[in-house]
Amino acid sequence: MLPVDLPCLVGGAMLELYHHPISTCSQKVRLALAEKQLDWESRYVALEREEHLQDWYLRINPNGVVPALVHDGQAIVDSSVINEYLDDVFPDHPVRPADPVDRARMRAWRQYIDEVPTTAIRYPSFNRFFVQSFRDLSPDDFEKRAAKRPLRKDFYRRMGQEGFSEADIRVSLDRLRATLERMETSLDSGPWLVGDMYTLADVSITPTVVRMEDLGLAHMWSDLPGVTDWYARVRRRPSFETAYLPGSRAFDAFGEANRAADGPWRSRRNPEAGAMRSTG
Repeated sequence: MLPVDLPCLVGGAMLELYHHPISTCSQKVRLALAEKQLDWESRYVALEREEHLQDWYLRINPNGVVPALVHDGQAIVDSSVINEYLDDVFPDHPVRPADPVDRARMRAWRQYIDEVPTTAIRYPSFNRFFVQSFRDLSPDDFEKRAAKRPLRKDFYRRMGQEGFSEADIRVSLDRLRATLERMETSLDSGPWLVGDMYTLADVSITPTVVRMEDLGLAHMWSDLPGVTDWYARVRRRPSFETAYLPGSRAFDAFGEANRAADGPWRSRRNPEAGAMRSTG
């Protein structure tokens, strides 16, 4: 945890989430918060204005990515770490199995998801939705913007201003298909990835599957009935609607998501606890 001493945190809520609507990692944490029925205050980080690379945000998250959670003045970074932290600190409505073996299985899934589909989905996502915002830059300006990124300089340089190659996209889709097939096998044993309990494994993979649907890739699981049924169950959970508020699946050069920042992204309460609060 990183201690945070910023004016914007003084007098703030116990849980503050620095996030962006369309960020898949932000969506993952919002799903966990909703599953655990926790109140939280929204701190919208405008990726379209590169606020995640500004000094004030880098003091919260030196990685320069969203999300980041601030709990009583302490910053916790990395979406998977945040979700485990939430289950450690707020044990009600658990999203991890109590049995050590099942918990290990959940963590093995979460590790695989972090390493394989979470990274793979970025390639078609950036080609489809984001690379156009860099095309009008001069090569020098593009390099300056790539170089500012603490973690993903090489990713941006590989993308360039024209997008990732067909070979890169082919590898990405192969990795996504392998993930779906692994899910299908696991789902033979129960409705969720770790048997009968909905866990952080399901939370972690949901944003990738949603993004695949938004990219027009839902056909990739049309022959996998277990994944098809799993996704239908996920979408029926109350946490899905809570996490995917308006603007979280809009990609018009961040336009819809940006406008959404003036609406429901200002704050969020557990819907069972009452109306949303304004954070001013």
